[in-house]
Amino acid sequence: MKPFTIGHLAREAGINIETVRYYEREGLLPKATRSASGYRLFSVNASQRLRFIRRAQELGFSLKEIRELLALRLSSKTTCAEVLRRTEAKIADIEAKIKALESMSKSLRKLAQSCNGKPPFSECPILESLDGEDS
Repeated sequence: MKPFTIGHLAREAGINIETVRYYEREGLLPKATRSASGYRLFSVNASQRLRFIRRAQELGFSLKEIRELLALRLSSKTTCAEVLRRTEAKIADIEAKIKALESMSKSLRKLAQSCNGKPPFSECPILESLDGEDS
């Protein structure tokens, strides 16, 4: 199959050209070969890899974690148990973030209820609360 130019690859993957360049610099994509005129030429595998990266990001994996998953994918010693362990760790991380966000939401709701929107700006209970040392 004919190699992809960076523009074609970016369109195929639904991402920006600069993102492709970034992933290449960061080692998430193998270095592209260059045409005689200097254009980057990527294989079909690069398109598959970009789809993998994008989907992993949608599921909350960081670029560091995605790099690790890609390395696991390429290793003949990787087991499904290792991939499962990392997935369960990501689930736990996401659940902890959800709890933190719920706590922030609860605190903000309390602050919002403490204000009737009427006092002068200088006496805003929300801003005063944010100035305070107690959380």
